[in-house]
Amino acid sequence: MRGIEFLLGIVLLPLLGCVPVTEFHDPDNRYTPASSFQKEVINYPHIHIASSQLPSEVKVFRNLSYVRYGRRHLQLDIYAPTNAGDSARPAVVLVHGGGWRAGYRQNLAALAIALAERGYVAATISYRLSPEAPYPAAIHDVKAAIRWLRSQAQVYGVDAAKIAVAGTSAGGQIAALTGVTNGLATFDPQASMSAVPSDVQAIVNIDGLSDFTLPEALKYEDDPRKNPSAAGQWFGGRYAEKPYLWREASPIHYVRDGLPPILFIHSSQTRFSLGREQMIEKLQAHAVPYHVEGFAESPHTFWLFDPWLKPTAGIIADFLDQHFYGSLSNPIDRSVH
Repeated sequence: MRGIEFLLGIVLLPLLGCVPVTEFHDPDNRYTPASSFQKEVINYPHIHIASSQLPSEVKVFRNLSYVRYGRRHLQLDIYAPTNAGDSARPAVVLVHGGGWRAGYRQNLAALAIALAERGYVAATISYRLSPEAPYPAAIHDVKAAIRWLRSQAQVYGVDAAKIAVAGTSAGGQIAALTGVTNGLATFDPQASMSAVPSDVQAIVNIDGLSDFTLPEALKYEDDPRKNPSAAGQWFGGRYAEKPYLWREASPIHYVRDGLPPILFIHSSQTRFSLGREQMIEKLQAHAVPYHVEGFAESPHTFWLFDPWLKPTAGIIADFLDQHFYGSLSNPIDRSVH
């Protein structure tokens, strides 16, 4: 049905003259860098919200619709190097976090800018959150964003053969699941309507779960005191009610030969990246390249703040440089002072 809905949206919207809907208004969606700062500054008084002011070295293309379902348009913003010239650059699709039910693509603007300063085209995307659409809608949306970016590669100076997906927190889990399901039609209903693939060539999971079904993960994600929990709202039921969905959404279960390289970046808050070590064991068994980096004494949302923003971008760019170019080009200082 989602594929039919998508196709009807493309065909009928221009004919009907409907006004596009580009935002889903949820009064409970209050997750922003500022709200996170108010929470984290108590324990980390030295932090500052990373600047999203656009430097002269970076240009931005805002509010680009990448997919539509009826009147509903999902949009993204593209940050690109201003000095790219005619050369095509690798791209990174960035998926924000927020417990699958909150957050905004603008939350990752600072990270996108820092990646563009390293020569990457970075796209921050909006996707359908759980109050609007349950799992697996978000996965469908991220794959649609990758497909759209690849289809518009010449317009925005993207190397269509070098596209990575990266995400933070819940967005890290979404990004990982998007990447490890390359080529699986179950997660990509729009594949049958386009010759453009949604596969990615690298995955970056920043403090996101790799396995929902671990007992330690269930303690947090299926907390009976929360009705519903964030994950329970996304899946439409608790683990006991829909265990197949909780398992299906766990990236660890798709490890196989030939997956793209995977980068894990984690905070010192271990609950948010549960399943990583078990997934790494599987990656090793299947000879899938991976790398792990972490920040000691850091909050879960470290990527929103200085002093961690630039080092985070540096780790990502170094990893992609290595796998896309075979070398490190102009690495950023990763030290956190």
